[in-house]
Amino acid sequence: MALVSGLGTTYNLPNYHGELMNVSPQDTPFTTAIGGIGTGMRTDSVAYEWQFEDLRAASATRQRLEGADAPSAEERTRFPASNVVEVHQEAVAVSYTKLAATGNFNGANIGGAATAMTPTLNEFDHQIDLAIRAKKRDVEATCLIGTKNVPVDNTTARRTGGLLEAAVTNVIVKAAAPALTEKDVLDLMQSAYDNGGIAEEETRVLIVPAVQKRWVTKRFIADKGYQETSRNIGGVTAMEIETDFGKLSVMLNRYMPADTVAIASLEDCELVFLEIPRKGVLFVEQLAKTGAQEKAQLYGEIGLKWGNERKHGKITGLGTVAPA
Repeated sequence: MALVSGLGTTYNLPNYHGELMNVSPQDTPFTTAIGGIGTGMRTDSVAYEWQFEDLRAASATRQRLEGADAPSAEERTRFPASNVVEVHQEAVAVSYTKLAATGNFNGANIGGAATAMTPTLNEFDHQIDLAIRAKKRDVEATCLIGTKNVPVDNTTARRTGGLLEAAVTNVIVKAAAPALTEKDVLDLMQSAYDNGGIAEEETRVLIVPAVQKRWVTKRFIADKGYQETSRNIGGVTAMEIETDFGKLSVMLNRYMPADTVAIASLEDCELVFLEIPRKGVLFVEQLAKTGAQEKAQLYGEIGLKWGNERKHGKITGLGTVAPA
């Protein structure tokens, strides 16, 4: 199917008969699980920041003598993390003729009333709906694999950093593209656990592409003879496996690189929106009339807040051949 660049007309947006089916996948499990478009933090700046503090290491040898003077004072410093919202903007333009000519058909000449034969009686609204669905997929992808860009001028676009880029503490890099093993997953979980992550069973998630999902199923289900169970996370159904660190939900995600899996503590993740005054966070507005057409734009500025990156992690360099 072809992309229409520019104005939609009766020539480049033909009608056909019968049920209309969309062939593109539309699942967005990561952003759905953390609240979905419209739910999350609001910002009044293109950049936003959050901060952390920690506790000193636990000690079994900090006892004090009876009657001693107060010990030397100790304080803990704070440290920041930051990201930026990126501009999401799409436009739709449909000619007046296309809006009116709902009885024009290409393809097989099948009889019947036009209103009963095509579901796109309003081409303009239909194209806006498709733009919104596509935009949700863009946000899903950038929240996982986006690379942060904070430009100094308006010659390059702002880009929000995604979860994979943010995870720098708990990282396992495999050499020679080996198949994913149970040990790989447990080593990553232990690293995240040791750094304070995956503490909440309901929101600890292993995010995997299709081929790595097959290896997880083989290692944790087929090879062990376990029965597969599932869990609902924010409206997303995920497979659940038993591990040394408790139950772990496995989220299949088509936007993950084929050689990578990630562990995420979802309670730390949320979307961030720059709310445009009197318009909202992702909205459609009519554009100025310049001819015999309806025009509108879809607009929003959206970013990711990943919280404490030490509660997430990733394995890269895995083999991408499916199990036999």
